Amino acid sequence: MSQTVVLKVGMTCGGCVGAVKRVLGKMEGVETFDVDLEQQKVTVKGNVQPDAVLQTVSKTGKKTEFWPVEGASATA
Repeated sequence: MSQTVVLKVGMTCGGCVGAVKRVLGKMEGVETFDVDLEQQKVTVKGNVQPDAVLQTVSKTGKKTEFWPVEGASATA
């Protein structure tokens, strides 16, 4: 089942973007992804599990977390 996972990733330069693109390009189940350096936002679409995407991007050494959902409680 295809789903979209949105992450906030602490990227500061093109090298960071390249590292994120490299790990996502190797990840099984990923159909498409978009990396936005300015917003520090990574959007991944495909047959993937959110936790697996988070773990994979975390391997780059960048601070990685799920994109905050508007109006969601901080204890979710």
